[in-house]
Amino acid sequence: MRIAMIGTGYVGLVSGACFSEFGYTVTCVDNDAAKVASLNEGKMPIFEPGLEDLVANNVRAGRLSFTTDLAGPVSEADAVFIAVGTPTARHGEGYADLTYVFAAAEEIAKSLKDYTVVVTKSTVPVGTGRKVQRVIAASAQKGIEFDVASNPEFLREGAAINDFMRPDRVVVGAESERARNFLRELYRPLYLNETPVLVTSLETAELTKYAANAFLATKITFINEIADLCEMTGADVQEVARGIGLDGRIGKKFLHAGPGYGGSCFPKDTLALVHQAKQAGAPLRIVEAVVEVNENRKHRMAGRIINACQGNVSGRNIAVLGLTFKPNTDDMRDAPSLAIIPNLQGAGAKVRAYDPEGMPEARKLLNDVMFCDSAYDTMVDADCLVILTEWNEFRSLDLDRVRGLMRNAVMVDLRNIYRPEEVAAAGFNYTSIGRQGAQPPKGARAVTAGGR
Repeated sequence: MRIAMIGTGYVGLVSGACFSEFGYTVTCVDNDAAKVASLNEGKMPIFEPGLEDLVANNVRAGRLSFTTDLAGPVSEADAVFIAVGTPTARHGEGYADLTYVFAAAEEIAKSLKDYTVVVTKSTVPVGTGRKVQRVIAASAQKGIEFDVASNPEFLREGAAINDFMRPDRVVVGAESERARNFLRELYRPLYLNETPVLVTSLETAELTKYAANAFLATKITFINEIADLCEMTGADVQEVARGIGLDGRIGKKFLHAGPGYGGSCFPKDTLALVHQAKQAGAPLRIVEAVVEVNENRKHRMAGRIINACQGNVSGRNIAVLGLTFKPNTDDMRDAPSLAIIPNLQGAGAKVRAYDPEGMPEARKLLNDVMFCDSAYDTMVDADCLVILTEWNEFRSLDLDRVRGLMRNAVMVDLRNIYRPEEVAAAGFNYTSIGRQGAQPPKGARAVTAGGR
């Protein structure tokens, strides 16, 4: 079986590499010649655990290749996947920009030679598959047979390969029995492992993707608001999350309080869903609230940090650990750091930051930040240490060393990766999310603006 994957972004590259691991012959196509050249040299454009080795192994086996030429791979393919970006439109009310999807569909149409299943892998609004069908029909040679299908991805950054190889489910939207049978066969390696394959209409598959992301974004936002209530009432949000997460109807995933969600999916997909729902005359008030609350929360986190510094960060040194929206990725899109750091700087703070993978991209997006070589480098003469992303290497810091490096022993843990009593015992004024703060024990170094 031969597959052409149009787009070598996060979804296209991971999906193409994983399909080749199944034994299929996969050609990934991108119009960015520099990116294709780097891929052919074995250099990954994104950080994803295990991806570099997976790509190298399948390139070496002759099953995976990269090119800027679309016509050749498409003309020979049994299936062509559209995996291009669908960013939020620059002008408008949050709708998804489908320019790249329709451009890809038109190019594909001109290269079709025999029956082919054209599969939309990109996250697209309901009805896009029908439009892709019309675009291809208008541009393909007369008599060429094809089907259009929808196959949304459910890949978590940082765990994408495992999510592809061991998914909770595969969703396929297709109209003809020929296309449905083809896609069942395509995913047969997973079906043999008893992965559920849900076959639906085009519209149902497209909406399933948006509904899933909106629901997960809602869970995150819900527990963040519960965290605020915990702080006002003396409850502990981590225990509340465990108490409700043990209920099988709710589940424990995505119930971790923090500074708000970010990344390539939830922000743009919730906006797109809200926009389409309004256009359809069926507004989604819950999702609208989720979008608003999450955006406000990211900005409010700067105030939490300022409060921990006695209400004033002017001239203070703030050490920031973690810049990406989550660990195990270099993705900076809509990361809370992009709201928090500029707000701190606007209040007069000087920011030193470190992230294991995100700093090359962060340098393009953040101004006047001193990017450091290690976590401990950020802490030299710092007045406050802020944990923004829960990378594993931040979970077991030497607190005595940290305190020795800092000018003032103030820690703001926006991911709740430390125990309040442990940090307080080390002499810190500690602030976390949705838990009662712990003050330094008597005899610990004073936490004041005066420094050490």
